Amino acid sequence: MAKPLDRIDRKILRALLGNARLSNSQVAEMVGLSPSPCWQRIRRLEQDGYIIGYVAMLDQRLLGATETVIIEVTLDRHDDEILESFGRAMAAMPEVLEVYLTTGEYDYFIKVAVNGTAGYEEFLRKKLYKVPGIRHSRSSFALRCLKQMHSIVPGIE
Repeated sequence: MAKPLDRIDRKILRALLGNARLSNSQVAEMVGLSPSPCWQRIRRLEQDGYIIGYVAMLDQRLLGATETVIIEVTLDRHDDEILESFGRAMAAMPEVLEVYLTTGEYDYFIKVAVNGTAGYEEFLRKKLYKVPGIRHSRSSFALRCLKQMHSIVPGIE
């Protein structure tokens, strides 16, 4: 069972969330620990599952995916077979950045990165609309990202 987080653990998580490339010495200095105990805490946070990985954030515009589109999807049915099939299809599409099963009017919230409106049309025709079980979708193009976080660390302001 994971050990509950204390104030120092939360500070470590906040520091790594801001920049996962910080050295152990830099994190230690930021949270007021010496390097050895800081390293031990980071390893424990990883082993306990609080830290599940480290990622590089890429500029999708420079990579040719200039548009972010939010798609809301409603399925025809909600049986296990359709839900699992839909999930596998979304996981297999490189344009799909995030997928959420939601409550409300739509069943899924999907975030995709595409190359302009032509890229989005191609994504719809060649990929999304070929997924069985989709009854309806609604799309919105993101104009600008005002905030992008991958997690939060409650309890530290």
